[in-house]
Amino acid sequence: MKKGLIPGLTLLAAIALAAAPAVAEENQNVGRDADDQEQAERSPDVIPFEEAPGHIFLTRDEADRFLFREPLARKRSPNMTYHGGKIMPTAVSKAIFWGTSWGTYTGDKITGIDSFYTGFSGSNYAKTSDEYTGTNGQVGPTTTHQGHIIDTSAATGGNNTGPILAEVCKQITAGNIVPDPSGNGYYPVYTDVKRGNAGFCAWHSAGTCNGKAVQFAFFFNLDGDAGCDPQDTTTGHSQGLAALTNVSAHELSEARTDPASPGAWYDSSGQENGDKCAWTFNVPSVTFSNGTKWKVQGEWSNAAYTAGTGYPNSSGQRGCLDGH
Repeated sequence: MKKGLIPGLTLLAAIALAAAPAVAEENQNVGRDADDQEQAERSPDVIPFEEAPGHIFLTRDEADRFLFREPLARKRSPNMTYHGGKIMPTAVSKAIFWGTSWGTYTGDKITGIDSFYTGFSGSNYAKTSDEYTGTNGQVGPTTTHQGHIIDTSAATGGNNTGPILAEVCKQITAGNIVPDPSGNGYYPVYTDVKRGNAGFCAWHSAGTCNGKAVQFAFFFNLDGDAGCDPQDTTTGHSQGLAALTNVSAHELSEARTDPASPGAWYDSSGQENGDKCAWTFNVPSVTFSNGTKWKVQGEWSNAAYTAGTGYPNSSGQRGCLDGH
């Protein structure tokens, strides 16, 4: 969901979105060494597209509040419109697991996230975004996943984009990530930080590292988090992994169709394709190209809505597709 077009956030999320630079600087220091953080903020080689996260995935409760406060949006055309920017014709992903607890982690989230991104490529789910075009071509279903990195330094929360981009840039500088030269690199950062009172589950953004464009995303630790839980009872994945993969599907799909300024595809309320179908599930699970199954929300299709072939979102608008 686009920054500046989001009513109904919790106080913490609203502060994060509207923070002045002094507040942003204070928030960015949480959970990180002060000297390293100051260097990251001042480095001319780490340039975020936006200070506060603008492309956020609201929790279940906040999404419901948004719908309640936007009754006029239901009277407008629900279809997204093009705003003149680039899309991602493909995506080259590498996940970063950031936080002190990842070094001893033995659950299914790391292997599961790798399997999720690998199977996303060429899946019918990935093809739900193929209709969207930009100045640099058309969104395609083929993506490449390059595995993951584990960084056991202390992670920070996601109230600002700067520290998360700085983590991505750190991995590039260390040689752990080779950024995609065409700007289609997508680097999701999975932290061990709990959501607390934040009104969002995850977000995506864009920036540059040493002059090279990157797409990146932030994710809380969603273990036991009812506000970000898809309530998966069929795939056998842990609750924490199921929650992360659902929000991962949302953020990757939005990054591919609306990656950076001046923006590509979103509707008159600022909702991107993931926002418009958030927390609506057409089937218990969707099968990816590698045979893995995931409970993931659908993504908005203008074509499906116009043709009447999609399933309904929370507002009853039949434009969601999940490729099952």
